[in-house]
Amino acid sequence: MTDAQSPIVASDLSVEYPARGPSAACVALHGVNLTVGPGEVLGVLGESGSGKSTLAAVLAGRSGSGETTPRITGGDATVLGHRLRRLRKRARTRLTFEVGYLPQDAGTKLDPSATVAEAVAAPILERDKHFSRRQLDRRTAAMLDAVQLPLRVMTQYPYELSSGQRQRAAIARALMLGPRVLIADEPTAGIDVTVRDSVVDLLSLLQRQAGFAAVLVSHDLAVLRKSGARIAILHRGSVVGHGPIDSVLRNPTHPYVAELARTLGAH
Repeated sequence: MTDAQSPIVASDLSVEYPARGPSAACVALHGVNLTVGPGEVLGVLGESGSGKSTLAAVLAGRSGSGETTPRITGGDATVLGHRLRRLRKRARTRLTFEVGYLPQDAGTKLDPSATVAEAVAAPILERDKHFSRRQLDRRTAAMLDAVQLPLRVMTQYPYELSSGQRQRAAIARALMLGPRVLIADEPTAGIDVTVRDSVVDLLSLLQRQAGFAAVLVSHDLAVLRKSGARIAILHRGSVVGHGPIDSVLRNPTHPYVAELARTLGAH
């Protein structure tokens, strides 16, 4: 498969956050190279501050020229044929239609004043305020059913749901537009350990059924091991390990990966 056929390609990608007041610009990613093929899941592993969330935001089309948004300063990334470094507004709108984004702590960020049905349906109404109410209700019910939530939650508010249920609702929202790519940033963070596996299994099931490519960001190797066979390990903004999980950890080529393997007992 050529890179041109891959939904996601990062080539020597470098990203920084702009300077703010006395604070200097912060370089978050350095020369990242990776490819995600059609229907493939790539796990991104790394410690806090390694650049994982920045990579997720950039690949989801959330980079730009704002004061708090990351911006591409070197190389480029292409997602579904869109080059991200100089992405025009219309192309960005199209990209965010085709890419589902589950940001970190997505379940806790659902609008508390909106019902679950309203929160899940929002991506459609943001693009078409005149969308058929009947079709919207049908689509919302189908998505909630797909993430294994009972239809009674449609009229409930996020505070009435458990943390696991809120995360499932956030997943439904991210998939509402039927994306060709899903970027999920720490999808199991803040979820009780007893339901963590069920959320990972759900994501894997939905990915297999819909066949979308996915980037799954996590600090938890067990989560990534359940979700896919290939990982990229980030350390201080650089990829220091890339390939099948067991191969990368058993044959580390960077001190951080070697330390990670020892910590995880991967040898």
